[in-house]
Parts: sequence; structure tokens; C-alpha cells
Amino acid sequence: MPAGLLQQRVHLASRSPRRRELLAQIGVAFDTISFRSAPREDAAVDETPLPGEDARHCVERLARSKAEHGCDLVRWRRLLPQPVLAADTTLELAGELIGKPADADDACRILRCLSGRSHRVLTAVAVAFQGRIELALSDSVVRFRPLDDGEIARYVASGEPLDKAGAYGIQGRAGMFVEHLAGSYSGVMGLPLCETAQLLRRCGVLP
Repeated sequence: MPAGLLQQRVHLASRSPRRRELLAQIGVAFDTISFRSAPREDAAVDETPLPGEDARHCVERLARSKAEHGCDLVRWRRLLPQPVLAADTTLELAGELIGKPADADDACRILRCLSGRSHRVLTAVAVAFQGRIELALSDSVVRFRPLDDGEIARYVASGEPLDKAGAYGIQGRAGMFVEHLAGSYSGVMGLPLCETAQLLRRCGVLP
């Protein structure tokens, strides 16, 4: 085992390469649990908000649901019993929840809405182990500078926004759009490291 990694491992219930990178950054050893993707996507990880659901309730519900489903997969696949970590991220702009874009046109629409305005980025983290689930929430505010149609089109053509909540990745090319950030940079990426580390300490994964 490479130096710096901990003996206690977790199951990461996420397909996100960014969450894998962030978890490795704080020295947590993990095994990835793969959920099925469309068109045979697991119903338990449907990220559609409920009617009238606010952003906080939505991300906390989905993070909890993903952690619970991850525990089910651990049992069904007879994997090692270790904590299951899951997360969910959404954006809120003027009361509207914004998830991943449906396609390139939708990504352009979302970015035009974000241009020159502030929005909230909420990420909930859930850790499930030994019959209990611990939750934490990161709530950040991001303001974009005004964007013109040309740079939006070029950014969408790069492919970067198509699998990301809010149609952008702050750690990628969209970093040049961000005029101000109040909150957690890693939370905007999809896994707030401070909150995640605190959860893992409560579960005995981190000392």
C-alpha cells in the first residue's frame, strides 16, 4: 500500500472521477461501487427533484438514497463490509434547481442563465455504516462574470460541461468564468473535503 494511505477503506458510491480524485487527495483508500447508467439506471439513484422540493432537501435525500443503495449493492455482491460514502450536488438559481444538462443546447441555456449572476452550489455527503447514516452539507455561493455567446459555445463544444451539475466544472476551463466564490471549492467540485473528513472521523475511518 502506498505511503500515506489508511488501512481502513470505504466504498465510494459514485461514478464521478472528481470525487475519486478528491477522496484520494485526503489519503482515504476506497473501492468504487458502480451504479448502472442509462437506459438501465438504478431507480434508487434517479436524480430528478421531487415536485416543490428545495435544494437542501433534494441533495440530502439523494445522497442518503445513494448511500443506502450502495449498502444494498455491498450485500448483494458480497463485498467487504466497510463504510459506504455517497454524495449529490445541485445548483440553485433564483429558486430553480439546476442539475446536469440534458444535451449541449441545454448546457448553453444553463450557462446563459448563470452569466453575470450568483448561484448556490449545494453538495450533501452521506456515509452509511453499521445500520446508521451520517449526513453533512456544503452550501456555497458562486458568481460568474458576464459570458458572451461565443465563449459559451466554445466551452460547451469542449464537452466538459455535459456531465456536470450546472453545466460547468470549476476545476476545469470554467474556472475562468468564476468572479467570486464564498464557501467550499471542493464542495463546488462535488465532494467538500472538510465535511467529508469530519464524517469519516465519526465513522472511524480517519483518526
